Amino acid sequence: MASLRPRGSSVFSGLVLIFIGLLLLLHNYRGFDLTGIILHWWPLILIFWGAIKIYERTSGARGSQPGASRITSGEVFLVLALLAVVGIVIGVDQARQHVPGIFDNFDVPGEAFASSIDVAPKTVPANARITVRGGRGDITVRASDEPEIRVSGKVNVKSWSEGAAKKVSERVSAEIVQNGDGYEVRPTGSGGNSRVSVDLDITVPKKALLAIHSEKGDVTVSDMASQVNIDNGNGDIEVRGTAGDVSVDMRRGDAKISDTKGDVKISGHGGSVEVVNAGGSFTINGEFVGPVRAERVTKGVRFVSHRTDLTLTQLSGHMETGSGNLDVVDAPGNLILRTRDEDITIENAGGKINIDDRNSNIQLRFSAPPKDDIQITNASAPITLTLPESSSFEILADCHSGEIDSEFESDSLKLTKSESGDSHLEGKYGRGRGPKIILRTTYGSISIHKTS
Repeated sequence: MASLRPRGSSVFSGLVLIFIGLLLLLHNYRGFDLTGIILHWWPLILIFWGAIKIYERTSGARGSQPGASRITSGEVFLVLALLAVVGIVIGVDQARQHVPGIFDNFDVPGEAFASSIDVAPKTVPANARITVRGGRGDITVRASDEPEIRVSGKVNVKSWSEGAAKKVSERVSAEIVQNGDGYEVRPTGSGGNSRVSVDLDITVPKKALLAIHSEKGDVTVSDMASQVNIDNGNGDIEVRGTAGDVSVDMRRGDAKISDTKGDVKISGHGGSVEVVNAGGSFTINGEFVGPVRAERVTKGVRFVSHRTDLTLTQLSGHMETGSGNLDVVDAPGNLILRTRDEDITIENAGGKINIDDRNSNIQLRFSAPPKDDIQITNASAPITLTLPESSSFEILADCHSGEIDSEFESDSLKLTKSESGDSHLEGKYGRGRGPKIILRTTYGSISIHKTS
């Protein structure tokens, strides 16, 4: 009689696959806390494994198959592989919680389905303190003369079918709640599900104090008469037509602020930044890949990054920095700049100038004679200064291991060169007393030209 084939252990393998698969499915579609379950209940897999082995041994003994309960290398590999998969999922979840935006460039699979939401208006004081808290989704806030908050919006669900998306969206909405002396607008029912985003369109009183906190999505604010604070994790920001101060803290995305009457402050990290027609000052502190552009800022610009420290007390023209270049045009106030590895071009500065740069070109050009002192220090790069012929100035220029070339000639201007290759220019030019110009560089040239 032919010997019977021993029973395999596919029962355990199949049940483990079903169990882990169900956990992962619940995690993806129901917001199931996989991390807590695995960390606390993983020994159940060993208990489950042992129970199956006892069952197989008992049934194998009845059928004269004593090897049926053997733990195979395939089963061990399967358990380890599944635990590794679960570990990766848990690791991704933990990274999302502790490093916001780290996986925002990875799209969730499935087709997008949208449904609308509408919330009953709520009457509030005209100067109410209003906070908007958004998770995933765009936020748009508009000002109104009516003393109430109105909220409408759209729920976006990514799913494999419209029916499944509808079931999820039916649980998602938004609410207006009172928190002490303030009011809060926030989505409800999304539960942090990465497949769900809620776009909010909000109307608030014009004089309300507005604060917006968003994890992912674009933020747009317009026509507010009071202070606006925005904290956004990932998304573009646009603010226009505000009368109060604007404060923005961002971590990824672009920012555009226009037609404001108060001060503008931007901090954090991001892409491009643009501030146009600001009645107050503009302060930017952080690392932005650029370009960073400011235009017509009444009370000046303060820009601080890991390699640049710039102060402009007034800006009637524009300032732009990015890709290793910094340009300033028509700044009637004082200019103080410390930077490195950044080519600098300054046109028509009107106040005192103090520049300290390294390893990059510096160019200054004046269409009218300068009236205030100029001091420029550079290293391993040239300095070029262009002035009208009618200018009057006192100059002291030193160039270590380089040439000085000047188109201005006067009996009181003396240009000398040492045997070691250093150049020195000192003296006065023009009528009357003009500003003092100090130029210093090493291993580069100094060129002084007349405006053509």
